[in-house]
Amino acid sequence: MSTSNPSHTQDIRYQIHPYTNAVKHRSVGPRVIERGEGIYVYDDQGNKYLEGMAGLWSVAVGFGEPRLVEAATRQMGKLPYYHTFTHKSNAPAIELAERLIGHTRGRMSAAFFTNSGSEANDTVIKFVWYYNNALGRPLKKKFIARQRGYHGVTVATASLTGLAGNHRDFDLPLPQMKHTACPHHYRYANPGESEEDFATRMAAELEALILQEGPDTVAAFIGEPVMGAGGVIVPPRTYWSKIQAVCRKYDVLVVADEVITGFGRLGTFFGSDMYGIEPDIMVLSKQITSSYIPLAAVLLSPKVHETIAENSGRVGTLGHGYTASGHPVATAVALENLNIIEERKLVENAARSGEVLQQALRALAGHPLIGEVRGVGLIAGVELVADKAGKQPFDPLGKAGAYAYEQAHTHGLIIRGIQDTIAFCPPLIITPDEVRDMVARFVRTLDDVTRFVAS
Repeated sequence: MSTSNPSHTQDIRYQIHPYTNAVKHRSVGPRVIERGEGIYVYDDQGNKYLEGMAGLWSVAVGFGEPRLVEAATRQMGKLPYYHTFTHKSNAPAIELAERLIGHTRGRMSAAFFTNSGSEANDTVIKFVWYYNNALGRPLKKKFIARQRGYHGVTVATASLTGLAGNHRDFDLPLPQMKHTACPHHYRYANPGESEEDFATRMAAELEALILQEGPDTVAAFIGEPVMGAGGVIVPPRTYWSKIQAVCRKYDVLVVADEVITGFGRLGTFFGSDMYGIEPDIMVLSKQITSSYIPLAAVLLSPKVHETIAENSGRVGTLGHGYTASGHPVATAVALENLNIIEERKLVENAARSGEVLQQALRALAGHPLIGEVRGVGLIAGVELVADKAGKQPFDPLGKAGAYAYEQAHTHGLIIRGIQDTIAFCPPLIITPDEVRDMVARFVRTLDDVTRFVAS
């Protein structure tokens, strides 16, 4: 990266970047991505990168898809904006709501649109509070999330997120947001503990937390089917069935945060389909438009939907919404994006190419720096360790992951370092041969990391 380019200098001077060390940024400057095509992006220096993270877990149909550009252009020419407040609506929003509900096979009955996953989860919190007030349960307001879970960055959703960096110096989390254990078998299982026994213990810990807080105060449990930003953590066998059983026992709503796992990422349309999750609320974003334009959705089960709707009748309004809720251009792009996913069988491709990805990465499991390879479909994590036998992390934590992230660029690859876990989440259009190329670039990166940690 360069700090001598005029646009780079302007970036340093005028822009604050998310999840970035602003002091370091002044010296290293930005890598400016100029255009994208398929699974590749190009920077303003002419360098080409295989985008192994689909942007931010999100560009399902690849970059530069003309059909999405055309869908946005058509809608911009017809109705570029309108709101959905006070009985107003628009055709794309109506059609998208019906289509999303159809994909849930009767589990959900209504959709509410927001601009981002953070806003969607913030909406979930408010809706759950509204729901319990409607039922005459004013104390039932606490949420339980998981350590290392990720649910957003608003004041409320960052409180749900179980990552220290999202709390530190922000005066978070809020007191209503509680956290239970992270279901990472490799890191947190007792010696000799099977996945099933570990899942049983995780469910018991959740139940103990509910009882400690008081079941009449705990409103909802929220979780990603597969945890993304916390390190691509795949749930142990039987985990979700046992967690749901505890929630049902204490009348705690189950919220499936499908922001990353929705629309085919795991090789099923929703992550809930793979793990048998029967949520009361689902949250969707990212791949809903391949992130060509901001959009997210909250899907409500019939019992939650009806309770909220009836309460709005008693109150006189549902006093919540965003200027761009159900934005006609965003929802039109989402509809065309779903068309492409279905026509090109990208869910099936995620399963097929995902099998190649999982096999290719697991073939590296014997490498002395690799502690664990985990993933499902087209999402994977490779955890690097300083001592393989003892599962000892690097000191400082993130040393190897940060170097791998930077060095991968020299091999034309964009990955993500989550502490010392290297995350992969390529566009759903990636072919088996392109997966092999991506892993080959990672192997060259891994060689560099090996030399770096030995020096």
